[in-house]
Amino acid sequence: MRLQGRLLTIAMLACMPPLTAFAQDTGGAAQTQAAPDDDDDDDDDDGGEPAAAAPATAPAATGGNAGNAQMPASAMSAEALGLPPLSRSSQDVPELILGSADGDFTVNEKDFVMRVGQAYRWRISSEGNLEYKLRAPDFFRNVWFNQIVISDLEVHMAGPPAWLEYDAKGTIQIQFNTVRPGNFEWWVEGLDGSQGMKGTITVVP
Repeated sequence: MRLQGRLLTIAMLACMPPLTAFAQDTGGAAQTQAAPDDDDDDDDDDGGEPAAAAPATAPAATGGNAGNAQMPASAMSAEALGLPPLSRSSQDVPELILGSADGDFTVNEKDFVMRVGQAYRWRISSEGNLEYKLRAPDFFRNVWFNQIVISDLEVHMAGPPAWLEYDAKGTIQIQFNTVRPGNFEWWVEGLDGSQGMKGTITVVP
């Protein structure tokens, strides 16, 4: 009887349809058994050609999370985005201006795009009447800093700064080399909520 019961159980399991397990992730659905490929999908991580990138100008103003919230920086192309070719001399990033005569919470640019392996100069200025503490920790940790220039005075470091702080109107220029691609965020501490003083930095191959 036991043998007949086991044979009956095996026969029932053989007739059951196979199960597919799915693991959800904030970056997309990871499947333990891949679903059939759909020719009409818009995924950019399937190893094929990336979808058309969001309109961008080099090296600033693209929108999204560091250029494109849905597409990883490594899937973008500097040439496709129209960035200048690599050069030995430093390239200028469009100036970031915090505050203005018209409002203390204004920001002239929010999204910036750069390419890996290029040296850059970036002027970040305060023109408002508040104190601004600009943070971009992930970006600062993923570039090689050459120097920080304040009123023709140079600061040379062996590591990244924790933040840039403006207690008065003025300009801090940072000079650095981009090291690796990625999507990064910058923000002004305490003013990145409803005031909207925040943005993105995309570094692409």
